[in-house]
Amino acid sequence: MNGVRVLVGTRKGAFILTSDEKRKRWKVSEPIFPGWEIYHFSGSPVDPNRLYVSQSSGWFGQLIQRSDDGGKTWQTMGNKFAYEGIPGTHQWYDGTQHPWEFKRVWQLKPSLTDPDTVYAGVEDAALFRSSDGGQSWQELAELRKVKSELWQPGAGGMCLHTILLDPQDANRIIVAISAAGAFRSDDGGESWRPINNGLKSQYELPDPDAEVGHCVHNLAMHPSKPNVLFMQKHWDVMRSDNGGDSWDEVSGNLPSDFGFPIAVHAHEPNTIYVVPIKSDSEHYPPEGKLRVYRSRSGGQEWEALTRGLPQKNCYVNVLRTALAVDALDPCGIYFGTTGGQVYASADSGDSWKDIVRDLPSVMSVEVQTLP
Repeated sequence: MNGVRVLVGTRKGAFILTSDEKRKRWKVSEPIFPGWEIYHFSGSPVDPNRLYVSQSSGWFGQLIQRSDDGGKTWQTMGNKFAYEGIPGTHQWYDGTQHPWEFKRVWQLKPSLTDPDTVYAGVEDAALFRSSDGGQSWQELAELRKVKSELWQPGAGGMCLHTILLDPQDANRIIVAISAAGAFRSDDGGESWRPINNGLKSQYELPDPDAEVGHCVHNLAMHPSKPNVLFMQKHWDVMRSDNGGDSWDEVSGNLPSDFGFPIAVHAHEPNTIYVVPIKSDSEHYPPEGKLRVYRSRSGGQEWEALTRGLPQKNCYVNVLRTALAVDALDPCGIYFGTTGGQVYASADSGDSWKDIVRDLPSVMSVEVQTLP
């Protein structure tokens, strides 16, 4: 019998939501690490009982926690994230150069093949890798040599928030940085290049077609078509059919092309999901209606999914890592809001139900499909 484990990170702790394959009744755990900001909560696709948490506090700093029993017990891992060599400087909000400073871990991405290998995307933006289950970390430093003096913080900081691992090519890694853009390595992180051709940032950059400096909010791919990438940008929903070498806009008939998360259906590579919000200054749904939008054609044509979602007086946001899918059939879609609700659809988005309410503000949602 299959089951589902939803890993939820919030502003005040982590939560585990579990259900069977019917996904009608849910068990909600007690808060894990209560009081801590949980920037990301993820699980290994190789060993579903291996879980990782990135927790951050203005008082106590950054900690990585690991569980080997599905979240029942935890142990603190290595928390030394040291930039290789002389860190140097990057661009600051006012255009001056600013020293590189480690602040926190935004994403933990476990390997697709090895439970002891895990990647960490951090702020100030860099990519680290651990080969011992999180006990020690080494920077993949060549990434920061790709015009990083021109990278600058977005409104939420200069963070490496998205890591994609190609299931068909173990040497290909794709990352996204706010506000620097998307970058790809084809040799396991030994070298990198920007993949931002076709992105336009006329409101954010002096040169709207610049090679780096774009504020990419999230990336998604389907494992069966890793060369097809989908992007939610600061403005615009984008698609690439060549691994990021070039991008085309697919915002189509969306009510707003501003948003943070993007996800791909588990069994339909051309079906994608976004959650539009009004603008970069008004982080809530257009017209106060919480709507997930689905495209079954890989973009351009979008339909609003509203059944079970509030359609008036709703002013929550859905953050960049707070939308995920399971691998059951029909595919389950999940998202969390800054209002503390986690919504689930067991029918690919046709209808929704809030499976828990009144949590702290949700920062991340990941899903494990259990045997």
